[in-house]
Amino acid sequence: MKLATLTSPDNYFEDFVVGALIRHARGKTITAVENVQITNMVMNTAEGHFNDDVMRKAAGHGIFGNRGVVVFGGINLSMVLGLAAQDTAEQCLRELGMDKIRLTNPVFHGDTLYAYSEVLEKTDADREDAGIVRFRHYGVNQDDKLCVQAERTVLLKRRSHWAQR
Repeated sequence: MKLATLTSPDNYFEDFVVGALIRHARGKTITAVENVQITNMVMNTAEGHFNDDVMRKAAGHGIFGNRGVVVFGGINLSMVLGLAAQDTAEQCLRELGMDKIRLTNPVFHGDTLYAYSEVLEKTDADREDAGIVRFRHYGVNQDDKLCVQAERTVLLKRRSHWAQR
């Protein structure tokens, strides 16, 4: 697979090539602000996201080492999608679907996530000004461990119909 770096608002349907792997430009360090605030807002009350004492004591039982609370997986997924959005959503007309979500390694306060996207498929849409692209998004931490994976399908503008406007 060829590794491409885009980071441009000119990512129309025509610009994506099946098989391309995109390394997105930015990373994001996850802090307690994201985990605690957002996890509270969505009413996820699992102790593993809030009780540092319990999580550190659980380390003696082989659970996640001695890193403390685990960041809520929905936040990790959202961060990866946000980091990928500059390259994969600037020309998006509609989100069509997301599936095959995998949270494969825990993320802790202070970890940094980086995003990659693979172009899995391109198909014509039922309208001439747009096409459908299916991506697989990956989130890796500062140690290159895969933490997040998801597939996302979007309706993207075609340059041939929108760029001149």
